[in-house]
Amino acid sequence: MNALYLLIAAACILLIGYRLYGTFLASKVLAADPRIVTPAKRLEDGYNYVPTNRWVTFGHHFAAIAAAGPLVGPVLAAQFGYLPGTLWILIGGVLGGAVHDMVVLFASVRHDGQSIAQIAKKEIGPVTGVAASFAVLFILIITMAGLSIVIVNALHDNPWGSFTVAMTIPIAIFVGIYMRFLRPGKLVEASVIGVVLILLAVALGPAVKHSALAPMFTYSAKVIDVALPVYAFFAAALPVWLLLAPRDYLSSYLKIGTIAALAIGIIGVHPVLQMPPVTKFINGGGPIIAGKVWPFVFITIACGAISGFHSLIAAGTTPKMLESEADIKIVGFGGMLVESFVAIMAIIAASVLPVGDYFAINTTPAVFAKLGMHVDKLPMLSQLIGENVAGRPGGAVSLAVGMSYVFSSLPGMKELVAYWYQFAIMFEAVFILTAVDAGTRAARYVVQDMIGVVIKPFKKINWWPGALISAALVSFSWGYLLYGGNISTVWPLFGVSNQLLASLALVVGTTIILKSTGRVSYALATFIPFAFLFVTTLDASYFNVTKVYIPQHMYLNVALSVIMAVLAVIIVVDSSFKWSKLIADGKGRQKQRVAHEAIVRDLAAK
Repeated sequence: MNALYLLIAAACILLIGYRLYGTFLASKVLAADPRIVTPAKRLEDGYNYVPTNRWVTFGHHFAAIAAAGPLVGPVLAAQFGYLPGTLWILIGGVLGGAVHDMVVLFASVRHDGQSIAQIAKKEIGPVTGVAASFAVLFILIITMAGLSIVIVNALHDNPWGSFTVAMTIPIAIFVGIYMRFLRPGKLVEASVIGVVLILLAVALGPAVKHSALAPMFTYSAKVIDVALPVYAFFAAALPVWLLLAPRDYLSSYLKIGTIAALAIGIIGVHPVLQMPPVTKFINGGGPIIAGKVWPFVFITIACGAISGFHSLIAAGTTPKMLESEADIKIVGFGGMLVESFVAIMAIIAASVLPVGDYFAINTTPAVFAKLGMHVDKLPMLSQLIGENVAGRPGGAVSLAVGMSYVFSSLPGMKELVAYWYQFAIMFEAVFILTAVDAGTRAARYVVQDMIGVVIKPFKKINWWPGALISAALVSFSWGYLLYGGNISTVWPLFGVSNQLLASLALVVGTTIILKSTGRVSYALATFIPFAFLFVTTLDASYFNVTKVYIPQHMYLNVALSVIMAVLAVIIVVDSSFKWSKLIADGKGRQKQRVAHEAIVRDLAAK
C-alpha cells in the first residue's frame, strides 16, 4: 500500500472528528463558556497560575502530552502489521483520547485547576479520592520511568544527540527570561530566537562529536539514568515560566515541524508500506510484544490513541495557564488529534522499512537470529548515519531510521542522512523530556496534597520547602525504577498503568457529565470508551502478571500491577453507586421539567 493514501485518509478522519464531534462535545455536552473567568486569571500568582497566550498554552500542552507514546507505541505495535495500530489510533483518538483530554481539562478548569484525584474526591467521594490519589501517584512514577527509558536507549554513547538535547535546557531558560523580563509580549521574536538556537545546536553536533568535547557528552546508560531525574527535579521545582513552559513551547515547534517535514517527504517520495497489514504475530509469540493483538495493541499504543498520562497534564499544568474556556476545544480535543497524527506518522515511518530491518533494530541480535529474517537496507543506512543502529530496541531508533529512510530518497538528501537521524533522535528525546518534566511536576502536586493532610503547609503548592521535598521524592522514586529496569520490563507496566489511569479519568468525566446535564446519552461519550478500555487493560495486566512477571520472578512488577488493579476496581465500584444516584436524580429533574412545561402550556392555552 502507498503510504500517501494512508496519510491523506488519516488527516481527513482527524479533521472531520475535530470539526463535528469536538464541536458537539464542547458546545452541547460541556457547554464551555468564555465568559467564565478561568483559574489562571482568578488565582494568578506568577508561579503556578499564569495566564498564557492560547498558542503558548497549546504548545505546552501538546509538547507535554505527546511523549514517547505516539512515537514508540506505534513503532512497537507495527509488529502486528500496520492495520491494527492505524485503526486504533484513528478510532481511539477521536472517540476516546480527544474526549478524555477535553473533558478532564474542562473539569479541572471548573475546579480551580485541581488534580484528577482532587476532582474525584469532590465529585464522587472520599473513598474514590484516596484511591485515586494513590493510583495517580503509582502510575505517574511508572510512567516517568517508562518514558525515560526510551531516551536512555536513544542517547547513550551518542555525543551528537546528547549535546543537542542538553543544549535545549539553557536555551529554554534564556527564552523564559527573555519573554518575562527582557522583551515581555514579544512571543514571535522569542520563538524565532529559540528555534534558531536549537537548530544551531543540531548543526554543531558533528563538530562536538569529532572534537575534544566529545567525552563530555558521551554518556553511558547508567549516567543518563541518573541525569534524567535530576533534570526533572529542577523542572518540577522551578517556576513554570522559567524552564518547563518555554521548553515545552519551543519543543512544540520542533515536533510539529518534524512531523510536517515527514509528511512532505511521504508526499514527495510516495514510499510503499513494506510491513503487511497484519503479520503472523497477531496471535501472540512476537519477538517484541509477547501477547496477542488484543489486548496488547491497545496497551502498546497509548498516547497516540488514549492515554491516562494526559489527564495529569490536563488537570495539572495546563488549566493553570488557560486564559479562556473558549480555548478548551483547541487545546484539549485539538492537541490530542495532532498527537494522533504524529502516531500515524510513526507507524508509517516504521512500516516503510524492510521487514527484516525493522525487526533487526527492535530486537537483540540473539533474538533476531532466531527469526530467520535478513536485513536489506540496514547496513547502508548504518554507514550513512555513522553508527550501528541494529539491536537498539525501544522504538526510538527504528523511528529515526525510518524517517531517515524516507528523507534519504529525496533528491540531494542522501548526504544529509546522518543529520536527519540525529535530528530525529533529538526530536524524540525532546518529545519525551517535555512529558517527563511536566509529569514530574504534576506528581509533585499530588505528593504535596497527600502530605498536606498531615503537614498542612504542604497544601500550599507555592511553599518552597514543600515543593523541593515533594519534587525530590518523586524524582528519586521513578529514577530508582528507571535505574534497575529495561524496555521489556518497564514498558508493559507503563502501558497497563497508563491505560488504567485513562479509565479512571473517564470515570470522573462520566460522573461530571451526569451531574451537570442529567443526560445518560451525553454521559455515554465517556462511559463507552471507559468500559472498553477498563476490560482491555485488566486483561492485559492479568496476562503480564501470570505469563511474564511471575515466571521471570519480577515481583515488584507483580506488586505494582496488583495494587493498581485493586485501586481501579475500588474506584469503579464506588463510582457506580454515585452514577445510580445521579441517573435517578436526572430522571427526577426530567419529570419536573416535563411537568413544568405542561403547566406553562396550560397557562398559555388559557
